Amino acid sequence: MPSPLRRLLPLSQTLATAATPAPLLHLSRRLLFSSSSYVYAPSCFPFPRAASLRALAYRGQAGGGGRRGHQPLLRRRNSTLGKKSKEKMDGEGGVGGAGEAEVAFNKTRAEGKDGRKGRSMELKSRKLNPVNTICYVQILGTGMDTQDTSPSILLFFDKQRFIFNAGEGLQRFCTEHKIKLSKIDHIFFTRVCSETAGGLPGLVLTLAGIGEEGMSVNVWGPSDLDFLASAMRSFIPNRAMLHTHSFGVEQNVSSSQSKDAAVIIDDEVVRISAMFVKPRHNNEVSSLNDSNLKPGDTAIIYACELPELKGKFDPAKAAALGLRPGPKYRELQLGNSVQSDASDKMVHPSDVLGPSIPGPIVLLVDCPTKYHMHELFSLQSLGCFYEDSSEQTETSKKVNCVIHLGPSSVTKALDYQNWMRRFGAAQHIMAGHEIKNMGIPILKGSARISSRLHFLCPHLFPSSGFWPVEPVNDVDSEKNKACESVSAANLLKFHLRPYAQLGLDRASIPSITTYGDIVDELLSEIPEIKEVPEQISKFWKSNADQNTIHSVGKHMLMVEEPWITENSSVYNVVDAKSNSGKLQDGTPLRASGWRKHSKEYPDIPCCVENATREDMEITFLGTGSSQPSKYRNVSSIYINLFAQGGILLDCGEGTLGQLKRRFGVSGADEAVKSLNCIWISHIHADHHTGVARILALRSKLLKGVAHKPLLVIGPRPLERFLNAYSTLEDLDMQFLDCRHTLKPSIEAFLSDNVTESTTSQLENTIFAPGSRMENYSRKPASPRDTTALANLKEVLHESGLEVLYSVPVLHCPQAFGVVLRAKEKVSSAGKVIPGWKVLYSGDTRPCPALIDASRDATVLIHEATFEDSMKDEAIARNHSTTKEAIAVGTSAGAYRIILTHFSQRYPKIPVFDEVDMRKTCVAFDLMSVNLADLPVLPKVLPHLKLLFKDEMVVDESDEVQEAVMY
Repeated sequence: MPSPLRRLLPLSQTLATAATPAPLLHLSRRLLFSSSSYVYAPSCFPFPRAASLRALAYRGQAGGGGRRGHQPLLRRRNSTLGKKSKEKMDGEGGVGGAGEAEVAFNKTRAEGKDGRKGRSMELKSRKLNPVNTICYVQILGTGMDTQDTSPSILLFFDKQRFIFNAGEGLQRFCTEHKIKLSKIDHIFFTRVCSETAGGLPGLVLTLAGIGEEGMSVNVWGPSDLDFLASAMRSFIPNRAMLHTHSFGVEQNVSSSQSKDAAVIIDDEVVRISAMFVKPRHNNEVSSLNDSNLKPGDTAIIYACELPELKGKFDPAKAAALGLRPGPKYRELQLGNSVQSDASDKMVHPSDVLGPSIPGPIVLLVDCPTKYHMHELFSLQSLGCFYEDSSEQTETSKKVNCVIHLGPSSVTKALDYQNWMRRFGAAQHIMAGHEIKNMGIPILKGSARISSRLHFLCPHLFPSSGFWPVEPVNDVDSEKNKACESVSAANLLKFHLRPYAQLGLDRASIPSITTYGDIVDELLSEIPEIKEVPEQISKFWKSNADQNTIHSVGKHMLMVEEPWITENSSVYNVVDAKSNSGKLQDGTPLRASGWRKHSKEYPDIPCCVENATREDMEITFLGTGSSQPSKYRNVSSIYINLFAQGGILLDCGEGTLGQLKRRFGVSGADEAVKSLNCIWISHIHADHHTGVARILALRSKLLKGVAHKPLLVIGPRPLERFLNAYSTLEDLDMQFLDCRHTLKPSIEAFLSDNVTESTTSQLENTIFAPGSRMENYSRKPASPRDTTALANLKEVLHESGLEVLYSVPVLHCPQAFGVVLRAKEKVSSAGKVIPGWKVLYSGDTRPCPALIDASRDATVLIHEATFEDSMKDEAIARNHSTTKEAIAVGTSAGAYRIILTHFSQRYPKIPVFDEVDMRKTCVAFDLMSVNLADLPVLPKVLPHLKLLFKDEMVVDESDEVQEAVMY
């Protein structure tokens, strides 16, 4: 295969061989469609980056290509899995009850038996270079704009990399700024909590997916780190992934009494030591042992000391002492004494070397609250770093740079500023949260896409990627400025080696871009896009006019978009020749659930027709799969019920940051405080590692306010993780197993008929009790489960919902979708209006249970991880293709279908056929879909194709690396 094409294909295709696919479970009914059999044309080589790669994959647009005039590429043939990525699937198997369709899926994966065994993931071993030519510390500005997580600090050496703190968003940040995580040797935590360590689980899983055997990294932290490691092992079973090293002091001894810091690393290039700071209330020593303190309250101060640089060797002095040029010169330069060649006298390095240059020293200070300050100021182990004349000793050390990670509310206090003076002329970098940093997006790639989409359609994309700085009563920094300090900027460096460059370096700081700059760039790049916003805005006016006409009993005939033709997916699956009302496989149309639509615009459901903008809105906080990427975060959906609160469906890493990008810092805090429930689909890390951060923030925001624990519904392994994690921070939550929220259980409970057996309703499904794929075990029997169900009943009432229930799906053990159905309401005219219905699929293969649950849904949110030509990969990993996801919604009669959870091989927009999109839309991060806007939703997408006409089909990186998900 020519190399240019190989670079464009997904990794699994480039590894593909002639091996026959593993046997699949038989499809007795055409719920799933085969992909097109187009291939790449050899005449298209070489392949420049151009519109010909056609991210939207519009069928039938042969010829001219994009505005740069390149030839178009035809669609890929159905892909097969390569040897290295092929997953064994069981053959024919009886899954599914009488009358149900059998579904192609990977049973081994669904049973949780497909984990890669025997992977050692050994730590990297590097040859160190004692005399480094380059060394610096750098601010990695995660959370600087959203203030949801602590910034990370990179300590860079030629042969080693150290990172301090790994909050949520670190992976995405490193992808954006091309920082290779595979080069990281050690991760240190200044505190062990969701603010500083929220990104660790995803980072560990991503490293484990690199290369043949995977990679790991040393993780260092106080003894509290053991609690985090224990919690993570509930979904990271391979212990080789977690190389944790905890250190600490005795719990009953004040760390300020210790004169010596704990030495963590001491090698040829750096010595790293740690000092402990605990909060002290009312300056009482007894409060150090306060039983209310959590392990995660302990903060760590790190001192990073580089070795001294030996003075310059003086050959004249060596010759005067009787030494001849040769190996002895080298020994002296290495610090070893030698005997003179002219006498018995010993020659010492100090005799022939100039003055040594002390090694640079960097301190990382994390003082998270005012209650930590007294302990920090009392640390005896910091005494050697002060320049106070009264404490000068022979062991005193000069500090070159102090990086402060505490919030500005602490670091700008007068006592703290006075303490900073004790380091003399050291350069202070204030890296804590500051209000002025909020207006500068850290993820510029994502902000650029958001700004462009906002320009085209502000109705669906309210967030422009920028937001005004919120005014607060901040401390005047100039009034208390007591020493040489600067505010941290993203990617700001402080050079340590070479010595001639010692000091600040602002060259890497990204330039500041405004929303106006991005729009100007867009109009310059694609002049014809200037008319698109006006065209899209007409849809909303037309929709408003239509609602007005409907309200007086008339119906408006809507003109179809030119891309809605009889070649759409509905007509493809219907036997057009016979026009007999049957599918192509002979199944009666009515029995199959398919609905043949006329060419007139479909009727609008009553719940949509009579909707106000305060009823319900769906905001997509993450629409990618596996791991965060430059343009798409991992799975998370916020159901905004406005005055009735909100619900999170899945909560991947970075969910809080995305909430703040969408609603602003204070707006996101309000959304978190008003959450009614968090629902998690399954235990894979890309769907739940943001939960702890949300819960911890909510507990903090509501401290001192009467409230109830937040209900978290999820698979049982998630409860083990959250319970173990709650030893670090207050999560203030109540857990309910998804298996207790299946439709039979919920309906029985809501009807107070708790004695009715629901197990029998599952006996003819793949989840039957006693089967190897059982996802349902028992009715809630314990008081805890019954109480959680009672709280769910209250949550439904507060949310205005009639029901919320989980649906078993085909992905991994205990994987679920969810149905939300609102209560009926009565219009001002006395008309009863049915409530809206939203179904979220989670991760799944298409399956009958999901189709049944989706019947007449107002909105079906369905995963579409792979394009249609990658059906084999979709089956092997128990995901869905675009066409399969649309088929589920069409089969169930869903009014609107929104696709999400796209593979990161599609960086900005996935591949799909335009003929399938008559009732479907593709989700983007930070897109908000209001219930009232559903009629116009599918009409917008075709107009966005101009924005992405020149984008690549697959990721621009050389290789898309999937994180290991267990």
